[in-house]
Amino acid sequence: MEAIISQIIGGAIGGTAGGAVAKNSSMGSIGNLIAGAVGGLGGGTLLGNLMGSAPVEAAADAAASGLDIGSLVTNLAGGGLGGLVVQVVVGMIMKRMRG
Repeated sequence: MEAIISQIIGGAIGGTAGGAVAKNSSMGSIGNLIAGAVGGLGGGTLLGNLMGSAPVEAAADAAASGLDIGSLVTNLAGGGLGGLVVQVVVGMIMKRMRG
């Protein structure tokens, strides 16, 4: 459960940062936050799988042996990167659709 929460938090931070950095893709504070959180969940899961630590396994490990800082950092970083990418892509698509 901690893995999923950290991915969502990382994604929300990444989405907010993406909106601040790429002004032309910003969807407003709430839009950036939501797109980032959704992207963070996917990005954190993908990065966790690539690094050999699936979120479910990481959560089970953390529950069994206390808090695993490495897993937490990986989930935050993966979530942040995923959130940033999804926010920028969705923001650009939304701007194109509006004209």
